[in-house]
Amino acid sequence: MKRVERAQEVRKEGKRWAAGAVCAVALLCAVSAAYVSRARSAEVVARKREVPVYSVDRSDNKIAISFDAAWGGDKTEKILDILDEYGVKTTFFIVDIWTQRYPELVKEIAARGHDIGNHSATHPKMSALSREKIRQELDAMANNAQAVAGVKPTLFRPPYGDYNNDVVLTARAAGYEVIQWSVDSLDWKNKGVQPLIERATSHVKSGDIILFHNDSKYILDALPTILKSYREQGFTVVPISALLLPGETTIDAQGIQRPAPTTIPEV
Repeated sequence: MKRVERAQEVRKEGKRWAAGAVCAVALLCAVSAAYVSRARSAEVVARKREVPVYSVDRSDNKIAISFDAAWGGDKTEKILDILDEYGVKTTFFIVDIWTQRYPELVKEIAARGHDIGNHSATHPKMSALSREKIRQELDAMANNAQAVAGVKPTLFRPPYGDYNNDVVLTARAAGYEVIQWSVDSLDWKNKGVQPLIERATSHVKSGDIILFHNDSKYILDALPTILKSYREQGFTVVPISALLLPGETTIDAQGIQRPAPTTIPEV
């Protein structure tokens, strides 16, 4: 009888031990899952996507237009004349190979009061480069712009609009604000004057940055009407450097530059 009771007690003890082991394993799994979750969250934060400025949070009807200059230059002086006619200052993002080919035009752009932005040295896909190569692309263009026109660019637009965290962080470390665009005129598609005008003037809002190219086929025919339309819509066109907000700012996930939130001091 005692042997039976003892066997039953052993079985009960085994069941209690097994239940305890299951609970311990479950607890260990829960702790491990929580640790992994926190680790993954930390990794996500560490790998936060850096975003350039696509537009600016403004309510004063100021917008900016910009011209990327990488290849041809034969239309550039006439573009400058049209901008003068409408009293508009803007931003030219210039590739260093363009600076070397057209140094007098670079001087003229600066002399007429327009921003000169950095658009790289050789127009590569920047996200494919190492940080060292990215910095070399930035420095080569900046050094030549300084030598040719006496200006130091502070704005950078990646060729093709192509960027990753290395591109953005390297450019910011070199003193640049990285600039994209919120309205693409698609002038490089050469679809005609009217499509270009409609694309560049419809649905424009305060704080927008509009992209053009200095050598697109219909830019000279379309630009006067585009600038007139902006005026009629009540917009004031300023260089990107004047569109950007002063002081402490943030850039949200959509690339909108906004004033940094104010911190209310504790009483």
